[in-house]
Order: sequence, then structure tokens, then C-alpha cells
Amino acid sequence: MDDANRLESLGYKQELTRSLSRLTNYGMTLSVVSITSGITSLFAYGLNTGGPVVMVYGWVVVALFTICVGLSMAEICSAYPTAGGLYFWAAHLVPTQYKPMVSWFTGWFNLMGQFTAVASVDFGLAMLVGSVISVGVGNWSPQPWHIVLIHLGLIISHGICNSLGPRVLLWITYVSTWWQLFAPIIIAIALLAVGKGEHHTGGFVFTTFVNRTGWTSSIYVVLIGLLQAQYCLAGYDSAAHMCEETKRADVAGPWGMISALVGSVFLGWFFLISLLTGVRNYESTVKSETGFAVTQILLDNFGRSWTLVLMCILLITCWLCGLLTVTATSRMIYGFSRDNALPWSHIWQKIHPRLACPLNGVWLACLIGFLFGLPYLVNSTAYTAITSFCTICIYVAYGLPILCKLLSPIAFSHGPFHLGRCSSYLNVIALLWICLIVVLFVLPPEHPVIATNMNYSSVGFGTILLVSSFVYIFSARHWFKGPRTNVTTDNELKSSTNSET
Repeated sequence: MDDANRLESLGYKQELTRSLSRLTNYGMTLSVVSITSGITSLFAYGLNTGGPVVMVYGWVVVALFTICVGLSMAEICSAYPTAGGLYFWAAHLVPTQYKPMVSWFTGWFNLMGQFTAVASVDFGLAMLVGSVISVGVGNWSPQPWHIVLIHLGLIISHGICNSLGPRVLLWITYVSTWWQLFAPIIIAIALLAVGKGEHHTGGFVFTTFVNRTGWTSSIYVVLIGLLQAQYCLAGYDSAAHMCEETKRADVAGPWGMISALVGSVFLGWFFLISLLTGVRNYESTVKSETGFAVTQILLDNFGRSWTLVLMCILLITCWLCGLLTVTATSRMIYGFSRDNALPWSHIWQKIHPRLACPLNGVWLACLIGFLFGLPYLVNSTAYTAITSFCTICIYVAYGLPILCKLLSPIAFSHGPFHLGRCSSYLNVIALLWICLIVVLFVLPPEHPVIATNMNYSSVGFGTILLVSSFVYIFSARHWFKGPRTNVTTDNELKSSTNSET
């Protein structure tokens, strides 16, 4: 069965252009995960919350459990290769009476995770840009409003690039695939070859525990220190959201998901270790005047000129990540609005006739992504809260279809990619891990807990849960029916013709 017929069998007609191959689906997913963006953005958080030993070994632990989640998702993706992804899967894994409810909650958590992913990637990039300007100009520290304005400019640039059509996007994806691979390798090799810091030893990297959180429990610090790794290893569901633009999606989708995740695990660990070996002065790195710990590491090892060169490489890497995160989010918006789940769905589900992309969805992703960055004007810890909130929402959305598959009385009809007898065991491990991280990442990272260091992700998560529940109970359950077909069957066509006659 070809891709268009396979999609039609799932209830949708082919509207997007299938221009992505297995390689480009992988490249786009690798770009959205972008370990370079995640590690650099939360590097100072890791140094404060457990230090090198938690960053290094925590990465391994998180990676093992995350691969279980990824494998569980890839198996479902192979069976249901649609742009809607997670919420569509959940709806088709439960009895009919539960379809609207599970798809509603899965979809909204996935969408909020996507929106905050756009915000967190571009906001981290905005802080990185501010750091580079600080190094280049000297004696200048970016203020919160500077960062917000840079954030706005970056999001607009991503909206424009996503509005140029699939051919341009395909070319950008090719470039991004190789850039995401080689950029961290180049920087890592440079640090390992040149770095001569006082901590440039294996003992520092693999045995040093640092607690600068104010909490006395080392176990607590280790657990909340896992945020950096888990935030980095998220976003691989983008392979599913691009399935309706991918050739042989039932194979290429899960392949892109798993290969990008596993590749990110190894590449990220190598990059993380190289950065830690480059730390010269722990205190000055954490409290860098540039506003970014990674910038300070490069500055201490290479001097101003080469630091600017290497930081430009990082900037391009993160910019490409942000651009393709907007792409994946717009496809999620398109899929969810196609099923009438969003306010003004008729606007967001439109495919531009000439550009062959959900243009309105692209700019909605940009708008909401920008709005999520505004709290930084009031509270400088907002960025950590956004990353926590993003990770929680995304993994709750990851977990719901896995839970539905595990508990549903409906027999699961797997696609070309399946886990065989290991499927249920991996599903259970994945769900237990998701439950753990949802609890961990709403906990406050610093003690004593005050308004300026509170983890507001718990407030955000609770708000989304309450609002989505309220809307569903009092409104949506009367009109939202879950994924709905937009394919006109032969019988429906004949019926329509007869009635007209």
C-alpha cells in the first residue's frame, strides 16, 4: 500500500507534499532534539545541581529510560503514521467511547509541550546571542528586555523561513542534518585538544559532586539534576508529526525517531564531557559575566577571537533547531485543528495552495512561542520553569498513548516496525519513568523557596490540566469527537450524488 492510500485508510486525504526521505526525516528529528541547544542552555543549571558527576552519569541513566520511551512510541508511530501523532495514536488504541477524551488530553499536552519547546529553544538562543554580543562588545551585559527583543527577532526569522515552502525547508533540513552532527564534534575536539584548565582531568569530570542549590539532601539534588539530560532528550516525536510529508512513513517515521534519539545520546555525552574538561574556574564559569557558562568555558580556553568563531557555530546550530521546532509544531497544529480541537480550527488547518504548508499554523506557533518568553521580564528564573514545563507536557503526551496501548482491550495491530515480545515490558518501563520525571520536574530547584526561585512549572502544569478538563467537561465533550475523517468514500459520494439528483 502506498503512502497516500495508507493515509486514506487512517481517514485522511493527502494534502501535504511528501518531499522527505528517511534521511531528511531523521535529520529534522535530530535537529529538533538538538543536544547542542539543550546542553548549552542548561549547562549552568547542571553545574549548580549536582555538578559533573550528575551531568555525566545522569545523562546515561536518562538515556537508557528515554530509549525505552522512544522505542514504545516508534512502534505505535509505525502503525499510525499521521501528522497528528500522539493524540491520534491514543484515540485509536482505546474503545470508541473513550476516543474523544484521551485524544483531547493527549493533544493538548502535546501542543503545550510543542509551544513551550519553541519558546525554550528560541529563548535559550536569545540568551546565547546576548552572550556573544557581550563578548564581542565588552563591558555590556544584556538586560531582560534585550533578551526578549532578540527572542522576538529570532522567532520572526523562523516564521519567515517556514513560510517559504517545502523546497526551501527541505534544503534547510539537509544543511541542518550535517550541521547538527559536526558542530558539537568540532567544538568538542577543540576543547579536548586545547583545553588546559585546572580541572582538565578525568577525576573532576567523573567524580565531582557539587551542590549549590541550598538543599541538604544529595539524593534530592541528584534527582532534580536530571532535568538537563531529560530536556535535551525530548522532541523526537517530531518524526511522527512529519509523517504526512515523508515517503514510506510507516518505516521512515519510527526509524527517524529512534536513530535521532540514539545518535543524540552518544553525541550529547561526548559533547557534555568535552565541555566539562574545559572548565577552568568553576565559580567564574557558573557566574559568568557573559551570562552563559558555555561562553565562559570557550573564552577561558580559546580567547576572544576564537570564542566568537565557535559561538557563531553554536548560534547557527541552535537557530536551525528553533526553525525546525516551529516546523514540527505547525504540523501538530495542522493535525489537531483538522480534527476541530482548537479554537478557530478552520483557520489553522488551512494549507496554503502555493506554498503547500500550514502557513497560519506556522505563525500561530511563533506567536504563542513568543508569549511564553514574556515572563522573563518579571522573573529571571522563568527560563528554567519553561524548560521544566516543556519536558513535563511533552512526556505526559508521550505516556498517554503508551498507557492506552498497554491497558486497552483492543488488539494492537503493529506496523512494519514492532518490538515483538519485548513490547509490553518496554511500555511498562517507559511509563514508570515518565511518572517519575513528571513528579521530579515540578519540584523547586533551590532552597529556601521564594517567589524568585520557585519552580512555576507546577503552576503551569496544573493550569493546563484544570483548564483542559473544565473545557472538556462543560463544552468539548459535546462537540469534539476525536480524530475525524476528511476522506469522502465511494458510498458517501454516491449518496451525495443521488440526493442532489
